[in-house]
Amino acid sequence: MKNWKIGVISASDSIARGEREDNRIPIIRKLTKEWLQAEVSVYRAVTDDMEDLKENMIECVDREKCDLLIVTGGTGLSPRDVTPEVTAWVMDRPVPGLAEEMRRAGLQQSRRAMLTRAVAGTRGNSLIINLPGNPKGVEICFNAIGDMLSDALHILQGTGQANEDWGGLGW
Repeated sequence: MKNWKIGVISASDSIARGEREDNRIPIIRKLTKEWLQAEVSVYRAVTDDMEDLKENMIECVDREKCDLLIVTGGTGLSPRDVTPEVTAWVMDRPVPGLAEEMRRAGLQQSRRAMLTRAVAGTRGNSLIINLPGNPKGVEICFNAIGDMLSDALHILQGTGQANEDWGGLGW
């Protein structure tokens, strides 16, 4: 079993300024341990500034060599919610199925889930996923895709089967 290097960026002006505690990081730590048997080894609280977010995302993937980068917050409709745009700039290839599944799971809890603009994608051999800033949303969305993260990382890094016959569907 591979020991994945997990990075988390919390995109939040108030958390970055130290005005409030990051109540989503304990949930992410618990879920990465549960689903990936891995600890969060890189954590950053960053303002909702596009350049700041972009620099930190690139640094976590390219320099820190995170296998999985989770960016939480900034996925809504407010003018300062820029995480999906920045993620799109940073990633090489989208992985829309992950974001679709997170939205589907969220819609089972709240119709407001359709307002999230979260995306997922790859940069090199790293997987980047956006999670909402709401702690309950973090839990719902992570649990919706948790069972696929290890497979995705293994395939992305060339240590898993990319052409496995999934339930006779031939994916």
